[in-house]
Amino acid sequence: MVRHKKDFKGNNKFRNPAKARAPPRPRRASDADENDGAEPRPAKPEFKAACWDLGHCDAKRCSGKRLMRLGMMRELHVGQKFAGVVVSPKAKKIVSRDDKDLVEQYGAAVVEASWNRIDEVPFGRIGGKCERLLPYLVAANPTNYGRPWRLNCVEALAACYYICGHPEWAESILSTFSYGQAFLDINAALLKRYMACENEEQIKKAEEVWLEKIEREYNTSRADREDGVEEDIWAESSDDEEEMAELRRRVLASKPFTNPAPKDDEIEDEDEKKEPERILKTKPAPKTSKTEDEDDSEPAEADEDDAEFDNFMAAQPTTDRTGIQSKQRAKAMDGKYKATFSSGSVKAPSGRGYR
Repeated sequence: MVRHKKDFKGNNKFRNPAKARAPPRPRRASDADENDGAEPRPAKPEFKAACWDLGHCDAKRCSGKRLMRLGMMRELHVGQKFAGVVVSPKAKKIVSRDDKDLVEQYGAAVVEASWNRIDEVPFGRIGGKCERLLPYLVAANPTNYGRPWRLNCVEALAACYYICGHPEWAESILSTFSYGQAFLDINAALLKRYMACENEEQIKKAEEVWLEKIEREYNTSRADREDGVEEDIWAESSDDEEEMAELRRRVLASKPFTNPAPKDDEIEDEDEKKEPERILKTKPAPKTSKTEDEDDSEPAEADEDDAEFDNFMAAQPTTDRTGIQSKQRAKAMDGKYKATFSSGSVKAPSGRGYR
């Protein structure tokens, strides 16, 4: 028997219609308490940021991944171009106030990659029409702290926004990082100079002046070291010097450092230095006077030594040896028992009275 296709179709005659979905539940206060441990999501930022993530960095320490988790930056795929300003180490021009309109309209983008693997980045498949370099700045992130030009993603974006005339955007994007304020403090003078420049040429000149200043200071300090002039950067104030001098005086005047027989040239004026107090040794008792005969005769000295020894022994506590021996004998007798046995004969009773 051949069956038609219509026989396999289900009969919808008695099927219940689909129920309309209820609106989503409003968020309760208890749900908010459960998610307090997660990273707080800030409000939608005013700036626009994007990045190409190549997966070189650790997800927990990567600034770009954190910005994407917080919704402050979007991800771009390899092969996708960006219409805004692209901060790239392979660019030819430096970012300046001329790029302000482009940053405000499309935003800025960076490459999320490791500086140690920069050769693996496919720069031919990423980027855009407006690729820009960053001028001299010092990194403040834990990985490259204190190293120039080694900025991470969030520092590069903040520098781009600051130079283009939006320092509030730079502070906003750095606010979620512990080293964000440190980056602004370290580069405060440079960022203000760069922001005051109108074009790329002025930024290049400001960068050259700053680098010449650093080179001049380095050469000066190096020449001073070669001449034997040491610059005491951590020079103490007069109050600190007086306090340290007083502390050294007290330490040297303590008992372990006391000189029992100071030399004449080591004794200072009493107004300048007070000598430590000495503790005199106990003086022996004066000896009794002796006659000339006793001093000349050795047997007399021996008799005197014997008398002193007898006096010393007489002063020692005496022990009743007799009492101790009696106690020992009594204790030994307590463990002994004495038994006496005697032998005798007993006569049997007569049987006369039992008849």
